[in-house]
Amino acid sequence: MSAATTRSRTPDRLCAEAIDLARAAAEEAAAPGVVGEHVGVVSEGDRVVTHFFECKEMGYRGWRWAATVARASRAKIVTLDEVVLLPGPDALLAPEWVPWSERLRPGDLGPGDLLPTDQEDLRLEPGYLGEEQPPPNSVISDEMAELADAEDADVTPGTPASQPTVPARGSIASVAQELGLRRARVLSRYGLHTAADRWEEGFGPKTPMAQAAPATCLTCGFLSPIGGSLGQAFGVCANEFSPADGRVVSLAYGCGAHSEAAVMPKPPQPPAPVIDEMKVDVFPLRPARDSGSVPEAGDEATAELGHS
Repeated sequence: MSAATTRSRTPDRLCAEAIDLARAAAEEAAAPGVVGEHVGVVSEGDRVVTHFFECKEMGYRGWRWAATVARASRAKIVTLDEVVLLPGPDALLAPEWVPWSERLRPGDLGPGDLLPTDQEDLRLEPGYLGEEQPPPNSVISDEMAELADAEDADVTPGTPASQPTVPARGSIASVAQELGLRRARVLSRYGLHTAADRWEEGFGPKTPMAQAAPATCLTCGFLSPIGGSLGQAFGVCANEFSPADGRVVSLAYGCGAHSEAAVMPKPPQPPAPVIDEMKVDVFPLRPARDSGSVPEAGDEATAELGHS
């Protein structure tokens, strides 16, 4: 028999009249002055009644103090059962709790924060598999696509300090480390595709900047190539005046700072002077005197000395 069928629709008279007992219990449990008017009574069962009182505490709009009272069969003394604070029909409630792994967004990580990675993260795979660089034009397999759609893995339990950082002796990861593979895990094919989709959304050919660009990054001299399979479609912008400076950009992206968009011509340079060393130019120390020329001051002085 369900609990709903055992409840009596009509509240017990003695329990319903025990408003003072319920209020005193609510005021004892709550802070002073936060228990308001009596707003209702509900029958919880045979000789079990809950009294509701308005909550005046800041931040609890629409909440009610609920004091449940009861009495034994054939007893006339009403006793207190429990006192709780419950939300009403129009109560102000906190949003539904979401795990931190689902709330985390790019850019939330700050200095000193540690972001643990799940051991079964689909974006990573063991480094010794050698599949970090899938063949060009490869697609996600059906099995991996199903895993990506159904991904709902919890975070690996334990703090980052307690996570294993050194592979167990004799394990495949330990042997791979001895062979010089160094990294325990590398990007999986799923991780490569998700990264490519994320980068192309921010700096790809469909952005307004790329639509108005005179040319693509593929022909730009400021594009720095990257290694791996992602290098076939992406590079790093190294132009300090570009909005994508220091970012991973698609080869189909572009902006107005393209190296060949508007090449400034060099200013004209005057020709170097030509010196003919095979010809001798005669420069007389004293110019020849004409009959009508005016004698210079030195010549007049010489003439006066001659006449004297």
